[in-house]
Amino acid sequence: MRTKFFVVFFVSMTALLGGTAAFAGLQIQHWVTDNGARVYFVPAPELPMIDLRVTFDAGAARDGADSGVALLTNALLSEGAGGLDAHQISERFESVGARFSNSAHRDMAVIGLRSLSDKQYLIPALETLTAIINQPEFPKEAFKRERSRMLIGLQQRKQSPGALADEAFYKAVYDAHPYASQPSGREETVKALSPEKLRAFYQQYYVGRNTVIAIVGDLDRSAAEALAERIIGKLPAGKPAAELPAVKDLTEAVEINIEHPSMQTHILLGMAGMKRGDPDYFPLYVGNHILGGSGLVARLSEEIREKRGLTYSAYSYFRPMRKKGPYTLGAQTRNASAGETLAVMRETLATF
Repeated sequence: MRTKFFVVFFVSMTALLGGTAAFAGLQIQHWVTDNGARVYFVPAPELPMIDLRVTFDAGAARDGADSGVALLTNALLSEGAGGLDAHQISERFESVGARFSNSAHRDMAVIGLRSLSDKQYLIPALETLTAIINQPEFPKEAFKRERSRMLIGLQQRKQSPGALADEAFYKAVYDAHPYASQPSGREETVKALSPEKLRAFYQQYYVGRNTVIAIVGDLDRSAAEALAERIIGKLPAGKPAAELPAVKDLTEAVEINIEHPSMQTHILLGMAGMKRGDPDYFPLYVGNHILGGSGLVARLSEEIREKRGLTYSAYSYFRPMRKKGPYTLGAQTRNASAGETLAVMRETLATF
């Protein structure tokens, strides 16, 4: 049986709620390291733990012609660094009960660490993290393995209705903007990647002035400053990544139908929404919570699932990014119910 995806984009949308919201925020301490990294720190002595997040402006929006290079560069950071192989790196974190993470997205590349604050556990964890950030080796065997994994993933995406709908959605909303590119890359560009291209990407974007560090945990200001200097201070200052172009608003509504052999139809509706720091973030967040962000009790779910039994799940969400991220409404339904489900989604949004 063949089905269709409905990917629908709206030219404009009235703000879900007007005005701005005042709130009592955390007392966040801020400073800049000598090499230009911006640090944000919140002391939290209640638990003997430290959470650390290092964010680089090195996401897929920086891929350029080498689509997929941001994702592969980030993936290989922990595959060999400072004379340690991937097994040794993993073993060193496990031996002190630390949790390491890394990921790359459209808007950023992230390295994270959670550790106990006791120095006998924290210092070894920081030593390993510092090697990963400052001395990645991009070993050839790991490169070949991870690139093959990416290529297999790209083949799998061709068989996934949800992945195909997501790709069509971003292309239609963002057109020629860097956000239109999939972080996983394209088959031809991933095949053309090399360890040399990864090193060049790392050297350009993994630099002090392109870095934000967030520290929360059981330490004081002086210890936080020393921690930040330890893990990032030896990186070259470099240059901040170039400003991304503004996201253009859609000039007309578009509906895209994609034929695919599947028992269900995936439906996505949306447009460019808001960027991080938007003054209407909280009104929009609360409004969307009512419309489609609160699961089974949201209005979309009430209309589509509870009243009509058309789908198990209907949802909506904002994804704020450096520039306008997408506002997305979605549902999956039986092929025969696709038209009715789409109509109810449109009506629910229009009357909200």
